[in-house]
Amino acid sequence: MDFSLSMEQDILRNSVRDFAENEIKPVARELDEKEIFSYDTMRKMAELGLFGMFVSEKYGGQGMDYISYIIATEEIARVDGSHAATVAAGNSLGIGPLYYFGSEEQKQKYLPKLCSGEALWGFGLTEPDAGSDAANSKTTAVLDGDEWVINGSKIFITNASTDITSGVTSLCRTGTRDDGRPELSCILIEAGTPGFETREMHGKLMWRASNTSELYFDDCRVPKENMLGPRGDGFYQMMQTLDGGRLSIGSMGLGGAQGCLDLSLKYTKERSQFGKPISHFQVNAFKLADMALEIECARLILYKACWLRDQKKPFSKEAAMAKLHCSEVMYRCANHAVQLHGGYGLMKEYDVERFYRDQKLLEIGEGTSEVQRIVISRLIGAL
Repeated sequence: MDFSLSMEQDILRNSVRDFAENEIKPVARELDEKEIFSYDTMRKMAELGLFGMFVSEKYGGQGMDYISYIIATEEIARVDGSHAATVAAGNSLGIGPLYYFGSEEQKQKYLPKLCSGEALWGFGLTEPDAGSDAANSKTTAVLDGDEWVINGSKIFITNASTDITSGVTSLCRTGTRDDGRPELSCILIEAGTPGFETREMHGKLMWRASNTSELYFDDCRVPKENMLGPRGDGFYQMMQTLDGGRLSIGSMGLGGAQGCLDLSLKYTKERSQFGKPISHFQVNAFKLADMALEIECARLILYKACWLRDQKKPFSKEAAMAKLHCSEVMYRCANHAVQLHGGYGLMKEYDVERFYRDQKLLEIGEGTSEVQRIVISRLIGAL
């Protein structure tokens, strides 16, 4: 077994880390405080090649493996969760469904601009009454001649209302199956389509510099050919998309945990009490050791899941495990980090305060920790 990364992956990690430290870190606190989505750092991330990383060069992508994409997201998250959310949602949720399930015409039409970072795309899944029960979508799409007529709403959708958002993929109820269950399909809706409105959400606890939106469809008409893949495949497409998305959420947890450890090591070596650095006190040293141990274990399970995906082997169980474990590791690391910083950890001038807030979404988004445990239980044959 070889656990080493390739030379290309090491170079990628170092380049993204340098970028995050030099371009994102100096502005992250202000952007978070003012709830600003930065088009400047978005442009710079695009220039670095952080969008369409796993997409074939045929469509303007980077043609990299999934581990490389996860490493890049991890390094952004090590500095700021909001920017990592933009990258993760832009790739896994925005680009992914189009790349894996879109027709050749749809790929040629949308992917080049999304892979260059010139445009963003949202993934409309969650609704006010359909979160963990995503199959209970109330948004409807009725075929009227050569057009789908869409009515309903979505909530908590990342990247869906920026100035460069070119559209969204929306899960819709398109009928009823023979067994009485809803027929679910994914439909592409371009920004600016009459009857389609997006509203940016503010007042968030976390990811305050990422774009989060509500979507509203009021007799919104789109061409029949805007169906993504076969009719009725929406639930399958959604589950496949979430498997990949769980890996990116895992990478955000891993990167955030590493950021907490890095900040804590720096602070505890510089802060002195009773005549010596507080890192020398066993109670603090053990916290740091526990953080390092959990991060190492989290990295192993996440990278294994990505390796399985790259090898085209089943990875749903490992993706759920990685998402669950990495998000909860960041929870414990952020908690330790604030404790190690003492009163300063509660102040916005110290980055661990932001990491503490940003972590919570990782236990909720793309399948709560409770849902991950259900998924794992089923996959090991317990349910």
